[in-house]
Amino acid sequence: MKKLFGVIGDPIAHSMSPLMHNDLFQLYQLDAHYFPFHVKKENLADAIKGLKVLGVSGFNVTVPHKVDIIPLLDEIDPLAKAIGAVNTVVNVDGKLIGYNTDGNGYVRALTNYVHHIEDKRMLMIGAGGAARGLFFSLASAGVKRLDVANRTVEKADALIEECPYEVKANSLSLKDAELALAEYDCVIQTTSIGMAPKTDELPINLERLKAGAFVSDIIYNPLETRLLTEAKERKASIQNGLDMFVYQGALAFELWTGIFPDTERMRKTVEMQLGGKTC
Repeated sequence: MKKLFGVIGDPIAHSMSPLMHNDLFQLYQLDAHYFPFHVKKENLADAIKGLKVLGVSGFNVTVPHKVDIIPLLDEIDPLAKAIGAVNTVVNVDGKLIGYNTDGNGYVRALTNYVHHIEDKRMLMIGAGGAARGLFFSLASAGVKRLDVANRTVEKADALIEECPYEVKANSLSLKDAELALAEYDCVIQTTSIGMAPKTDELPINLERLKAGAFVSDIIYNPLETRLLTEAKERKASIQNGLDMFVYQGALAFELWTGIFPDTERMRKTVEMQLGGKTC
């Protein structure tokens, strides 16, 4: 019997997860299919009941449901509980278990470029929902130092204080972060600045960027934000958000099937779909 998987969100038509996962099901000759489910906020509880009744084997969760879904699940993985958001659900004998693969997906992607992260000093820009998952996962991975710069410093303070893992971290204003930029081996951009309609904006001035630094932006559409373009011009190594998207998907696929998939194939599938898109 064909197994059913999917992704829930609002909007959902833009999602590239169906293309990526259905290609993997074909590659590994699995009798399964992945569907996009358009679920509005007010219909979330009914949708989860429906997916459970249908016996869906697993599904991804995207905006705006990553937080609201938590009380609707039977069990939450400890990391997902700490982060306060779920992006992957596994159906185990009728019990829906929630996980968060975003942060660990990012760490897996980062370590392809940056080795010995336990020796690295990192600056994270932003303290919102995306930053929370990355901060907790990087702290869990043992990063040497992980400072947070945010427009509202109090939000950065809260993010650091709520992290259940021990890590050396300071909160900074964006201006103070710009002045201290030369101290950091890695700069991680987690805000929406760089996406349409803010493609011409910068979240932080890179004038003091350390020579040979690594700059990562979790945005992947456009594939190269203005921040990454300027970082590259300053001879920094760069990474867009495509790797994070691929690896969070790979970890979800592994939770569902027990197979850690071909991430290079996943990357190429998404790149082909993005084509010439810039926004």
